Amino acid sequence: MKKQSNYNIAFAFLTTLFFMWGFITVLVDALVPRLKAVFELSYGQSVMVQFAFFGAFFCFAIPSSYLLEKIGYQRGIVVGLAIMGIACLLFYPAASIREFWIFITAFFTLAAGITVLQVAANPYVTLLGPEQTASSRLNLSQAFNSFGTLLAPIAGALFLLSDTVMDSSTIDALSNEAQKKYYANEALTVQQPFLIIAIVLFVLATVFAFKKLPALIQEAPKGGYGILLGRTPFMLGVLGIFMYVGAEVSIGSFLVNYFEELGVISSIKQSNFLTTLADTLLIGTDINAVDDKAILGAFVTLYWGGAMIGRFIGAFLMRFISSGRLLMIFGVMAIIMIILSFTTQGIAAMFFILGVGLFNSIMFPTIFSLALGGLDNLKAQASGLLVMAIVGGAFIPKTIGTIADHFGTDVNGISTDKGLGIAFLCLILCYGYVAYYGFKKAK
Repeated sequence: MKKQSNYNIAFAFLTTLFFMWGFITVLVDALVPRLKAVFELSYGQSVMVQFAFFGAFFCFAIPSSYLLEKIGYQRGIVVGLAIMGIACLLFYPAASIREFWIFITAFFTLAAGITVLQVAANPYVTLLGPEQTASSRLNLSQAFNSFGTLLAPIAGALFLLSDTVMDSSTIDALSNEAQKKYYANEALTVQQPFLIIAIVLFVLATVFAFKKLPALIQEAPKGGYGILLGRTPFMLGVLGIFMYVGAEVSIGSFLVNYFEELGVISSIKQSNFLTTLADTLLIGTDINAVDDKAILGAFVTLYWGGAMIGRFIGAFLMRFISSGRLLMIFGVMAIIMIILSFTTQGIAAMFFILGVGLFNSIMFPTIFSLALGGLDNLKAQASGLLVMAIVGGAFIPKTIGTIADHFGTDVNGISTDKGLGIAFLCLILCYGYVAYYGFKKAK
């Protein structure tokens, strides 16, 4: 009884970590359209933010698993939180100096900290109870991750997208005094939220440093990575994480730009229901007082909110439906949403693509827990490889951005407003693989 009580306490503390890295990851998405405007980048260039962020998972996943073997899950969590806090502080000089490469460095460092947390927290949750309920338990904890992703677009819309970003020609036309004032205000827009987040992360690191949690690390066998690489069922799971994260991040990163392509802003402002919804999502802020990107960014909340709702639903449904079968069903439904968004227009297309978030919900925790099944003392090393596969969030959005740039202009270089719609169709391959992996596990 005492053991289970300790597990429940540990689970409760871990939910705060899932919330924080979900919030921060999606806040990065909100910065993509802003940096695209500030530095006048193409889609392919702007997604370098995601490339740096998710590329860090590839670089640090294996070192993180080695670290956990030496110091344990709890100390690993403290290290991860500390690195994230330092990274958030880097956004202060990045915004002041207004250099793109410093932003990239900050994103890379931030993701390095999140990598340590991912490698530690995901397998830790699967160990806090019977293996048969690991998928349900990880889905429940990831629901709090989704709560963070639900709130992040609101914070992004209010703090990062609410003011109008001037292009270089407009800035050059300003007086020196006006330019200095504009740059100072622009820097403050980024600095404030990340400074607050840094403080919260350091507080959490302190709490985890002194709170005693169950020590569940088992001694890993030598040659563990070689064993794992030779296990086809496990490697199918690694590829599943790569495909899923790439698809989820691709949609989340480009949603604001996709809504601009759909031209939905006028329809939102003409609809009493959508105007009220936008006001609510922006916490009562008058939509006429903010930039159009903030209004569109507020609707991104529904994408991540759907993921949160879906995880609670998924954790319940897994009592009656095998996790593999449910994964297959959700993969097929995500494909249907993408096709419906492409074949419709305006508000309908917007809500269909937002609907993908609902079916994204169970994919990461379910693939992760299914891949870890039966690995026993290989779980720490397996977690490192699975987290490494999050690099899909770097490569697939880069590919989607390049495709969008290609189809977004005609032979004369004139915008066609169709680039992202066509690029999103390519994500059917990603969700198709997720559905296939679920089918294999259901068998």
